[in-house]
Amino acid sequence: MKSFIPWIGGKSQLAKKIKSHFPDSFGRYIEVFGGGASVLFSAEKHAPIEVYNDANGQLVNLFRCVKYHCEELQREIRFYLNSREMFGDIRKRLECPGFTDIQRAAMFYVVIKTSYGADTDTFGCSVKKIDTSSFDEIAKRLKRVVIEHKDFEALIKQYDRPDALFYCDPPYHTTERHYSEKFSEADHYRLNAVLTGLKGRFILSYNDDDFVRDLYKNFNIESVSRSNNLSSGAFKEVIIKNY
Repeated sequence: MKSFIPWIGGKSQLAKKIKSHFPDSFGRYIEVFGGGASVLFSAEKHAPIEVYNDANGQLVNLFRCVKYHCEELQREIRFYLNSREMFGDIRKRLECPGFTDIQRAAMFYVVIKTSYGADTDTFGCSVKKIDTSSFDEIAKRLKRVVIEHKDFEALIKQYDRPDALFYCDPPYHTTERHYSEKFSEADHYRLNAVLTGLKGRFILSYNDDDFVRDLYKNFNIESVSRSNNLSSGAFKEVIIKNY
């Protein structure tokens, strides 16, 4: 199963590679920086307990509405068109109060689908269809998933157990400007600190630069690459593990 949305830094191209690093067994699977959840959706079930989390409240609301209000959300989305005027209008509405969760989820979904590179800021000028045909399947998959909207450190501490597997895909170092939620230099260090003290296991995706390699020099690091959805050419990344 593929994710129902594109997302900046999404792992659709690396999902199989990341899954190949999963341990043979674990009791709970937690996606700390959920985004489009390509790794989560790459299997029917990863563990008895599964958690999706993201700092972006609009994104979390969209996932919750697909899970709990699938048909109502589909009906709301069908009235939207792929047009520059509507794209601009929706972006303004999303900053205003007074809309229901379903209305907000519909608007945010349309913005994602019609923006350039899923950046939610620039109209994509494409003929993409605003399709919701995958929603029913996605809703069934999410029935088994706990959807959270917490700070990454608080979430990790809440779900950390010896049998836990955390997949972390944070905003990449020096590319934080592409994300709507702020992630500072101090947050990179804070993530490292909480992962260093982990009871369970983690897999971490990052861009391949000296800062990241030095910060995680005490862990297992493997180099990988994928095509860049914001520019041409390959993007060098690393997969980091504590096992």
